[in-house]
Amino acid sequence: MFLALDMHVHAGYFEHMRTTVEITDEQRSRLLAIAAERGLKGFSGVVREALDEYLAARAAAQNLIEKAQATRGALDEQEAEALTRKCAVLRKSWR
Repeated sequence: MFLALDMHVHAGYFEHMRTTVEITDEQRSRLLAIAAERGLKGFSGVVREALDEYLAARAAAQNLIEKAQATRGALDEQEAEALTRKCAVLRKSWR
């Protein structure tokens, strides 16, 4: 069962946005427990923190992808073949 909640989402110190987020009863229960551990009345702050962490992690992952893509073509053919051989040796040692 999903529970639809109206929450205040703070997009900074001076702007607020109200939105509806659907969460499960289990998620609501766990969020309330975390909020209670922190001495909070509701769990909006916990949700904002989780969203901030998710968005930061997503941005960091995208940054790594862009850095990796920027290296495309950085190796000449011999360097690429040597790296391929070294990777093959490493993969065999993983087991």
